[in-house]
Amino acid sequence: MKRRLLLTTLLIGCVFAALAVIADLSGKWTGTFNAPDGTQYPLTYSFKVDGGSLTGTLDAGGMSVPIDSGKVNGDAVSFSVNVQGTTYSHKGKYFSAGDSLAFDVSFEGNKSHLLLKRGQ
Repeated sequence: MKRRLLLTTLLIGCVFAALAVIADLSGKWTGTFNAPDGTQYPLTYSFKVDGGSLTGTLDAGGMSVPIDSGKVNGDAVSFSVNVQGTTYSHKGKYFSAGDSLAFDVSFEGNKSHLLLKRGQ
């Protein structure tokens, strides 16, 4: 009986820890996108998490675009943004200890890596 109670308590703790990680993802995140031609673009993402759904915006170069198809599953995060007719798919991980997000960004047959830090 004690073993079952301990197991149940541990499982409930894991669920609450996962929910805390998801909740921590909400807010502003900043980074720099390095284009294939070497141009650097400062980016600011504003995320809002509701359950497993991710919404928000990307602000870059004076424009703001909505996040599409956003999903959060544990520490896995995925979404896309459409900037001037080009879709940028983002797939990555949330690292709560370092307070950072790492993404592989795919667009027009190219792939780039993007690291975001929690914004100020």
